Amino acid sequence: MALSIWEALAVLAAGIGAGTINTIVGSGTLITFPVLLATGLPPITANVSNALGLVPGSISGAIGYRAELKGQKRRILRLGGAALLGGLIGAILLLALPSDAFDAIVPILIGLALVLVLLQPRIAAAVKRRREQTGTEAHPDGGPVLLGGLFLASMYGGYFGAAQGVLYLSLMGLLLHDNLQRINAVKNILGALVNGVAAVFFLFVADFDWTAVLLIAVGSTIGGQIGAKVGRKLPPTVLRGVIIAVGVVAILQLTLR
Repeated sequence: MALSIWEALAVLAAGIGAGTINTIVGSGTLITFPVLLATGLPPITANVSNALGLVPGSISGAIGYRAELKGQKRRILRLGGAALLGGLIGAILLLALPSDAFDAIVPILIGLALVLVLLQPRIAAAVKRRREQTGTEAHPDGGPVLLGGLFLASMYGGYFGAAQGVLYLSLMGLLLHDNLQRINAVKNILGALVNGVAAVFFLFVADFDWTAVLLIAVGSTIGGQIGAKVGRKLPPTVLRGVIIAVGVVAILQLTLR
């Protein structure tokens, strides 16, 4: 489908915004998806085009956070496997299930994730005290509970992806004993893996619009670098506030659309 110059500029700007917010928190799809629908693309085609276009932005954001990734290779390999499998299954479900299949449950999931983000410091402190009393240590990679949670979050990410980053941050923030910026760096890698595996699958089996894909790809790549510069400077409390604010907007948009 041919886009007018103004539509093309709108999609490019949406890509920049999505790449920026995805790197800092997640939920960039809530910017790009409505814009693609407004250009006249069918929902499934818009969703697939969006997933393809955001892959370079995810990679760009991960590169921007490369300093925070040091020492996390083992963790990324372990969690990345669950993300890849979940993302592939989610991409398959996108083409197999009705487009509104997750509409009812997704706002609830995001709401629970926000509660976890908000309460994470207190919960983590309580868990730490409990471990000190029992003499046990935290699993460096979160253990089976985190793997299972990330698998389900990645399955949702391959299906649609709005606020996927919020789900990742809430799970890892609760189950990993690490600072929020290093966790955010891992989140960007997992997002790149999920978007990437879904994109490869979509290339062979789904309809997409190359113009939209390229515009979002260029925009999200730029946005990924912007997001990395901004996000890495945010103190943990401010970053947590941004996560909650974005999550609330995501819930409102998903329930009201």
